[in-house]
Amino acid sequence: MKHRIVVLGAGYAGAFAAGNLARRLSRSDTEITVVNAVPDFVERMRLHQLAIGQDVTSRKLADVFAGTGVRLRLARVTGLDPDRGIVAVTGEDGIDGELAYDTLLYALGSSVAHHGVPGVAEYAFDVTGRPSALRLRERLVCLGEGGTVLVVGEGLTGIETATEFAESRPDLSVALAARGELGAWLSPKARRHLRHAFGRLGITVHEHTGIEAVEPTRAIAAGGTSIAADVTVWAAGFAVHPIAADSGLEVAGTGQIVVDRTMRSVSHPNVYAAGDSAYAIGENGRALPMSCASAGLTNMQATAAIVARLTGGEAPAVDLKYHGNHISLGRRDAIFQVVDGDVRPKSWFLGGRTAARLKSGVLKGAGWGIAHPTFGMPKRRRRLATAPDRDGVRAAA
Repeated sequence: MKHRIVVLGAGYAGAFAAGNLARRLSRSDTEITVVNAVPDFVERMRLHQLAIGQDVTSRKLADVFAGTGVRLRLARVTGLDPDRGIVAVTGEDGIDGELAYDTLLYALGSSVAHHGVPGVAEYAFDVTGRPSALRLRERLVCLGEGGTVLVVGEGLTGIETATEFAESRPDLSVALAARGELGAWLSPKARRHLRHAFGRLGITVHEHTGIEAVEPTRAIAAGGTSIAADVTVWAAGFAVHPIAADSGLEVAGTGQIVVDRTMRSVSHPNVYAAGDSAYAIGENGRALPMSCASAGLTNMQATAAIVARLTGGEAPAVDLKYHGNHISLGRRDAIFQVVDGDVRPKSWFLGGRTAARLKSGVLKGAGWGIAHPTFGMPKRRRRLATAPDRDGVRAAA
């Protein structure tokens, strides 16, 4: 009987992990199923480009996993019973079903965090998913010259969205609302570069401005200040789906699954988590932020641990450490900020067209890796340490 591995989510973490597992484990005694709600791989790091009208080609997951042995199940995850090893799903046809697993990799990612701010759910747009980015795209097409766009959030998503919009649509009036100082987490030189880019693109910055409500044509800041906005783009953080918390898995206050150093759930040993869904502690003793970089680190660690557990080996420790932040500032400018082990900015940074070309290479590399999930597949993949049963792998667990 084959050991059933189910991967929930086919974003950066889930898609890479599924391909990695298929590359390293023998098909004769393992069965890998990926569950995803949509048929395409979504390049989340490029959704702000999609929203402003640029051509962002999507890849069909069926094509991505063709010939790999990975089974694709297009369905929405509606529930999880980790004690029984069951995932509840609703398929494209609206019919409910269940999937049984021996090992689960939970990589459902995150969505926009509203933070309970009135009007965000009703009136704001976001770029955390393809449907929401396309909805924003439709709205921006209808926005004529002089239209006002307010981006809320001074993190990477907010900065990249504001600069992309201002560069692609110079006819619009683009502003960004920041709770603190713009680029406060960058080195002084990188911060100056960022401010110069905002000035060059004509972006208005409202620093130390927390948004307390969103209305159809404006946002209300603390103290009642009104900021005109025909379109408000909410980029003030991410939130995970409550499925993990509702299932009985041990989660952090964020709702993320608490994992050990190998990305294994501390409460249910046959469950692993990767990407934004995992509450993983980095080398600096702090939780990894929700980001594409974290998705890469955690999916590599999770897959290495799963392979080692099933084949009787010892899981190598992936270095859970950031080396820098890479921020696009439109298509012709960017910042690469090097950081130390505590994620504090070092004095050196790379900016301008060279940094933009480097960021473009990173995006292309990630896309290529998704499109070729089993590249470099060994001639002989590893067999399980013992015959699997419905409770997992007896000898290797």
